[in-house]
Amino acid sequence: MEKIFHAPSSRLVREAVQLAYDEIKEIHASEPLKGHFKKAGTTPKRKLVEFPADFQGELKLGDTITVDVMNGVKFVDVVGTSKGKGFQGVVHRYHFAGVGGATHGQHNRLRKPGSLGASSWPSRVFPGMRMGGHMGNERVKVFNLEVVKVIPENNLLVIKGSVPGAKGSYVALEF
Repeated sequence: MEKIFHAPSSRLVREAVQLAYDEIKEIHASEPLKGHFKKAGTTPKRKLVEFPADFQGELKLGDTITVDVMNGVKFVDVVGTSKGKGFQGVVHRYHFAGVGGATHGQHNRLRKPGSLGASSWPSRVFPGMRMGGHMGNERVKVFNLEVVKVIPENNLLVIKGSVPGAKGSYVALEF
């Protein structure tokens, strides 16, 4: 990863650092991003993320960050985007049991949510009612995953535990 930009925000006293990863061809970058990366003295990257940090001038524009910064770290929090599962009903999404059993006149309501709200007053469904809808594809943070090994030769970090997201997706580590 390469440090791209280091500047204090306009109102707060905090500082932030922008990290970029995964090189791309120049033709695939927009003109503003090309200028941004050119100022940093590096090639365009696919992923550009900003983190609040206080490095106190340890890094300069265009520096490269490797897994060597993870030496001595035992546990990390991993942030990623969970796998998307599309539109799901209440049985899959919220583990509802369905309406009743297979008897007492239940014809086609086995996987339905059942009653949704009150009667004639307030004559509406309350916000937050658990219904069918889009499931997954959300920001997920998994806490306290163990760092098993740091391999600086290959710039690899081996983590034990459930890392959120599909294979090949981007994750962020917090330590």
